[in-house]
Amino acid sequence: MQRTLLLAKIHNCTLTGANLHYVGSISIDQILLEKSGILPFEQVQVVNNANGERFITYAIPAPANSGIIELNGAAARLGIIGDRLIIMTYGQFTLEELKSYSPTVVIVDEKNRLLEVRRYNDLLSEV
Repeated sequence: MQRTLLLAKIHNCTLTGANLHYVGSISIDQILLEKSGILPFEQVQVVNNANGERFITYAIPAPANSGIIELNGAAARLGIIGDRLIIMTYGQFTLEELKSYSPTVVIVDEKNRLLEVRRYNDLLSEV
């Protein structure tokens, strides 16, 4: 059996743009992608803290150190500039894989600058 758990999260980032006429996705500063371990074109769930919207799209890199977090395509209708978002990706794990499982949480400031990378190495040590 496999279980689905949080793999990575960019917590409380600020929406910097919305481009309705782009062909879908969410643009994320390359540094935040790298630090979180989220891959380009990986499926992500986005939660908008301002309006409660939850949706699934895929990540694409924005220029490194740009602070860009931009909703593209139809998702652009689900937020406005300044909204605070949580971007998450999940992984499927066997019970054996959970023994070395460790989610990554990237904490940013209001301009989407990296503040901290948290790893949770021991939460499932009893599995």
